[in-house]
Amino acid sequence: MNTLIEKISAVNDLILQGKALEAFEDYYHDEVVMQENDNPLCIGKALNRKRKEAFFAGITEFKCAKPLKVAVGEKTTMVEWELEFTHNDLGYKKFTQVAVQEWQEGKIIKEKFYYGN
Repeated sequence: MNTLIEKISAVNDLILQGKALEAFEDYYHDEVVMQENDNPLCIGKALNRKRKEAFFAGITEFKCAKPLKVAVGEKTTMVEWELEFTHNDLGYKKFTQVAVQEWQEGKIIKEKFYYGN
């Protein structure tokens, strides 16, 4: 699995199987930087792992996660997702988001999520 389309497809497949944390462990760089919209950066795999674990622990009803479009460029991938769930802190959510990943050394080094408020 050398190409970015193969790698992002594997990430998406794990997410669709309910294994988003496994995808995070396997495909994210130790120095990953993540950001939602223009919120502050979340730096490092350990801090981002805690954030992801807390988010997934708060989901009370999961309805949908579906990749709508995937794009691949030079060291960059983008996935448009349709998401629908109910969360303890966020309530009911149904929206689309675009996740943009920058790759380094075969892993995601930076990921930014774009979605409406």
